[in-house]
Amino acid sequence: MKRFALFDYGFRPFFLLAGLYALVVIPAWLYFFAHHGTSFGSLPLMYWHAHEMIYGFVAAAVAGFLLTAVPSWTGARGFGGKPLVILVALWIAGRIAVASVGEVPFWLTAVGALAFLPGLAVLLAPPLLRSSNRNTPLLGVLGVLWLIDAAFLFALRSGDVALGARALNVAIDLVLVLVTVIGGRIVPAFTANAQRRRGVAADIVSRRWLEFTVIALMIAIAVADVFAAPAALAGALAALAAAAHLVRLSGWRSFKTRSESILWVLHVGYAWLPIGLGLKALWLLGGVSWAIKWQHALTMGVFATMILAVMTRASLGHTGRPLEVSRTITVSYLLLTLGVVLRVFGGALWPDSYLLTVTAAGVAWTLSFLLYVAVYTPILVGPRADGRSG
Repeated sequence: MKRFALFDYGFRPFFLLAGLYALVVIPAWLYFFAHHGTSFGSLPLMYWHAHEMIYGFVAAAVAGFLLTAVPSWTGARGFGGKPLVILVALWIAGRIAVASVGEVPFWLTAVGALAFLPGLAVLLAPPLLRSSNRNTPLLGVLGVLWLIDAAFLFALRSGDVALGARALNVAIDLVLVLVTVIGGRIVPAFTANAQRRRGVAADIVSRRWLEFTVIALMIAIAVADVFAAPAALAGALAALAAAAHLVRLSGWRSFKTRSESILWVLHVGYAWLPIGLGLKALWLLGGVSWAIKWQHALTMGVFATMILAVMTRASLGHTGRPLEVSRTITVSYLLLTLGVVLRVFGGALWPDSYLLTVTAAGVAWTLSFLLYVAVYTPILVGPRADGRSG
């Protein structure tokens, strides 16, 4: 019988939780949406959906990534055992707290919902600070995400719909900044490594001025949303950022990754950034009706695709397995991409069948993560394939 290794390393429980929660939160939302569910505390029910996608699904995946990356960045011992169990318990407590809004005293909801990110920071801070690692500012990002969640909970308590929407928008912006920074490192690096393995000279193009520009533009978008900037300014920033991301992506030789699904899915995930920002610009500057679902391009497209890509890749590498995904996981990638396309453009293409297109997108999402969970649960709960610890 294989040893139970779920709590041996940080990515294991959180990559599993992210997959499992993806199988819960979207079907639940589809049910409520189809049956005209109305409220989440004092806010519209869609705010539960948005909050749990960010602070449930995305937060679990980010935690798994950071708990695995920080030991690699700093040379510190990996996170496992009792501290990891406690952190998992805090994440689960947060999900229960948010689901029980209105059923328990609100202070209890707030404590449960706000406990996870500080717990994560407490684990990550010592090795980052001891080593003066260049990634230490990520602790600040976690702190800002926590403050945004606190603002959202205040909006939930007071029924302030505008504040709730602004908080969620800024949280999305902040995660997009993370994708811009981290994705900008790993996508070209993994692509160049694959080219070298094939005996081909790496021809990735990186422009230093563009790297700073694209990050600055994403931060500017977040600041604009904090202060509820006029649509003209927000749209112009989105258009500039879309162009910058597109130029950046053009230097990463995406077409050459088409034969390796573990690579092209990273490029597809990143490509939703310029697409989503371009749609945002069209909607804000011109009111283009078919661009109205731009936010789903940035969340379902960027967040979910990049998360699935990183989880499937990192889980193989950190369990001593070859970096080759099965055909089943390739199908998972394709299903998720189909779901994003349907969610972003389906309503415009088939306006008389909106519920059907939303449901089809949700089914594609659910099947995608069902395949992920089916394939990766044995990998995440079992010992490394090479017999090493971790």
